[in-house]
Amino acid sequence: MKDRSVRRGMVVLAWLLSSTLLPAQVKLPALVRDSMIVQRDAKVKIWGWASPGERVQVALARKHYKATAGADGTWSILAGPLPAGGPYTIDIQASNKITLRNILAGDVWLCAGQSNMVHSLALHQERYKQDIAQANYPQIRNFTVPVTADLQGPREDLPGGRWKAANPSDVKGFSVIAYFFARALYEKYRVPVGIINTSAGGTPIEAWTSEDGLRAFPAAMVSLRQNKDSAYVHRVNRGARAAYDAWEAAVRSEPGFSAGARDAAEVTVKDWRPVYVPGYWEDQGIRDLDGIVRYRRVIELPASAAGKPARLALGRIVDADDVYINGVAVGHTGYQYPQRRYQVPAGVLKAGRNVLTVRVTNYHGKGGFVPDKPYRLVVDSDTVDLTGHWQYTIDVVFHAPEPVAEIIPPRSQPAALFNGMVAPLVPYAIKGVVWYQGESNTDTPEEYRKLLPALIADWRQQWQHAALPFLFVQLPNFNEVNYLPVESRWASLREAQRQALRVPRTAMVVAIDVGEWNDIHPGNKKPIGDRLALAARRLVYDDRQVVSSGPVFQGARLAGRSVVLSFREIGTGLATSDGDAPGQFAVAGVDKVYKRATGRIVDDAVVVSSAFVEHPVYVRYAWGDNPAKANLVNREGLPASPFEERVVE
Repeated sequence: MKDRSVRRGMVVLAWLLSSTLLPAQVKLPALVRDSMIVQRDAKVKIWGWASPGERVQVALARKHYKATAGADGTWSILAGPLPAGGPYTIDIQASNKITLRNILAGDVWLCAGQSNMVHSLALHQERYKQDIAQANYPQIRNFTVPVTADLQGPREDLPGGRWKAANPSDVKGFSVIAYFFARALYEKYRVPVGIINTSAGGTPIEAWTSEDGLRAFPAAMVSLRQNKDSAYVHRVNRGARAAYDAWEAAVRSEPGFSAGARDAAEVTVKDWRPVYVPGYWEDQGIRDLDGIVRYRRVIELPASAAGKPARLALGRIVDADDVYINGVAVGHTGYQYPQRRYQVPAGVLKAGRNVLTVRVTNYHGKGGFVPDKPYRLVVDSDTVDLTGHWQYTIDVVFHAPEPVAEIIPPRSQPAALFNGMVAPLVPYAIKGVVWYQGESNTDTPEEYRKLLPALIADWRQQWQHAALPFLFVQLPNFNEVNYLPVESRWASLREAQRQALRVPRTAMVVAIDVGEWNDIHPGNKKPIGDRLALAARRLVYDDRQVVSSGPVFQGARLAGRSVVLSFREIGTGLATSDGDAPGQFAVAGVDKVYKRATGRIVDDAVVVSSAFVEHPVYVRYAWGDNPAKANLVNREGLPASPFEERVVE
């Protein structure tokens, strides 16, 4: 009996040992999948993981390649180059077999940055409804990189992702800017276009730069090294979380918190007061209130609307909102930036009196409904305007401000997004980079002058491509309109971006004419995508005939009391977008106190002067968060870049 037990144990041990020695299943990175687009006319790297020493065979386009997994289990082959076209099939054979189908060869663009690159067509369906419906481009494909931050170091792979073609269903997930950029290139060259969208909202440029790329920035390196201590990060964030939880518990204990949340449609409104929508309550007599305010509006609807589904547009709300119609919850948004577009289900609306209630939570600053946005209820083809007089009551007053505790949000930390969202992409050959970022760095524009060239150099080093094309978007106009000369961090950051044009093989798209004063995420994104495509045609595809940019400052010389400005990229000549004289110029003497200047176009130059500055030393154009009448363009309609320069005597 004892011998039999021993033999059984030896058999089990032998089986366990043999199973551990079996080859591991070959695994591919998340990016290397069915329907991918690989870079045409370049070596195609196929890579993955297997057991150390395992032999891997790859077949592509009637050619066969072999690799052996190294001691760390990694293997790779270089195939191709492949001409534009397809579809191709890739067979990968080892202890298991993987077949990748429907592969195309074309141009692959890495589209990166923060929220304005994130914003999808789904978020802008009303504006781009026809473009979505007509999206039938199987040779335009998108891969969205999952938002992943890593404080420890570069990752080898992504946690997921799929290649999807541009059709009416899947295109809604495409970045608006990346899609229109890709569509314009495809319609021009009829070559497949692949988009790899690696972007995340509210993120600084330091987060996208590798540790090696940040070595010249001491403050970033200090944070980076501290963040590698997981216990330190956990301790800091735990303390911040505790402070916030205590504050939230105090808020929730307020009597009005739960009472307001019930939101019965039938409530006593004798103590409610009038308020105008849109608008902020601080501008309507409710001073310095952070808290929860409930708004109410009675809507009269005809019998034809009863029971029907509807679309509710509530512009933007600062900060968060919960929306009810007739006591039924129909929408919620937890922060200020998204457009409020809510679907009202069938069965909620009724004939006659309907009660719309919006519970607004504001943490700091002005609270309420952002002006100059759409506020309406749409039932079939009928529209009810929701602007005008509402009623309000205060549910909760935050007696203590929301705590501003030290916190370490991973996605904002130096190198964290490079580690999680760029490093896993580096083996993949690309045509170039499209970059839209900067809003999160407007507090430190001088530092950005160094950071943007550092990022470009870093990514070129990562891809081992010294001339990798890099296209970037200059920040658009935003915030309240500036009519007179002002200091502006947004303008300073735009200047930092313009200075990056000194880096070879770069191009900048000007967006000073497409922003919105009240929205950091402007809806008019198609012109940006189209202008990026023009820039790519000139810089990357060597189309010397295309006018790819608006006027860019070239020189400033003194002529008496005037300054004569010359520009490059003037196309067929200088003009203004409205036919008026060019505006938004300012000059300053040695004191650098800027005064408004008048401008006039003379041949291919602009002559500016000010009665208040006898001897101009400095000149600015379109300098402000949101400069009014920045109307200088070329005759092709592309706007001039804002700038600040010294005058040459």
